[in-house]
Amino acid sequence: MTLRREAVPGFDRYPFSLPAVKHLDVLTFHPAVTFIVGENGSGKSTLLEAIAVALGYNAEGGSRNFRFDTRASHSPLHEYVRISRGYRKPRDGWFLRAESFFNVATEIERLDEDPAGGPPVIDSYGGHSLHEQSHGESFMTLLTRRFGGQGLYVLDEPEAALSPQRQLAALQQIHRLVKAGSQFIIATHSPILMAYPDARIYACLPDGLRRTDYEDTEHYQVTLDFLRDPRGALDSLLGDET
Repeated sequence: MTLRREAVPGFDRYPFSLPAVKHLDVLTFHPAVTFIVGENGSGKSTLLEAIAVALGYNAEGGSRNFRFDTRASHSPLHEYVRISRGYRKPRDGWFLRAESFFNVATEIERLDEDPAGGPPVIDSYGGHSLHEQSHGESFMTLLTRRFGGQGLYVLDEPEAALSPQRQLAALQQIHRLVKAGSQFIIATHSPILMAYPDARIYACLPDGLRRTDYEDTEHYQVTLDFLRDPRGALDSLLGDET
């Protein structure tokens, strides 16, 4: 992905002022799994949204066939990026954003209220309403039932509703889909997910995106330090309050 910097109206305004965007030139993705990590407000979700919309996915989530718009809140960044595709065209694709997944589930039900002669949309999601599952169960349904392989999947904080055990299960499904010829671009805070072997990790830093190793991410280091000595970490953090 290339940011068309010459077309940007100004890097002092949102979203171009975000660290992940302001210093962006070219972002190269791993053919299997790429993670974008960083603090809240660093721009990783805005960047992922722009990638998804530039690829033709609905801004609120779903596949290229979804065209609903609950609330137009996405940034114009996608208008200023250029996506270079490889020789292999994906047969499947989906954009998952945790914050608006409820809207996607509602749209599926709306589409099935007025079918256009084809099979119910929900059949591709296990045949059971996503609203009648927990948030975590519905996320796992996407991975196990909807994602079919040979796809390009853009996931924004998929761990939001997943327990640690379910995050491990999600890793298994991601690996299954990678072996089936899929590519993932994932924004996450989860040190479990970003441990996927040989993944490319970009950290959103004040001076822009930088490639980093898993053990050098703040997510790994903070989690490791806490688990090594939770009592000491809490004493340092809370002082006399514990």
